[in-house]
Amino acid sequence: MHKIIECVPNFSEGKDEKILAEIAAAIRSVEGVRLLDIDPGKATNRTVFTFVGDENTVVEGAFQAIKKAQELIDMRHHKGEHPRFGATDVCPFIPIANATMEDCIECAKKLGKRVGEELTIPVYLYEFAASAEHRRNLANVRAGEYEGIADKINQPEWKPDFGPAKFNEKSGNIAIGARNFLIAYNVNLKTTLKKEPIPSPLMFANRAE
Repeated sequence: MHKIIECVPNFSEGKDEKILAEIAAAIRSVEGVRLLDIDPGKATNRTVFTFVGDENTVVEGAFQAIKKAQELIDMRHHKGEHPRFGATDVCPFIPIANATMEDCIECAKKLGKRVGEELTIPVYLYEFAASAEHRRNLANVRAGEYEGIADKINQPEWKPDFGPAKFNEKSGNIAIGARNFLIAYNVNLKTTLKKEPIPSPLMFANRAE
């Protein structure tokens, strides 16, 4: 039966429409891939793309998107409110129809190997694809963010799963994984406490990690 796997890469760019359009074009260039949504955030300077395909086309679509992001996004100049450590910050695979988590794990490993070898971007596998328990949680993998990569990547426990154990200044690192659906929503907080400022709304980008 035909498998459908969703891929939800998060890119460290939320303002430049030309860059986002070129990443979208790279995804659409892969036959058999369907781009479902593009969700940019200017404050976070981050954009979430959502597309689907089978176990082969979805990996190819992800690779082409990551390759295009590497060409166009320079992390040395990136600023934003969302935690990040790479031009393509995270790239998870999610089983949708006739696909299993094992299928998604294989997609993550296949993509990670290719990204590490062909694009020389350090790759960390996370969630169900993680190679060690301390790498399962994305927050642990991304701790220190882009600015902390140079020190962290030299620690034996943080050697990349794929790619060189060397700081890629332009592209940073990438976390590639397999996970279940992530449900995100907006929460507005209002307080009547005196002598304290009213907190700003907490913004959660749709499906952003």
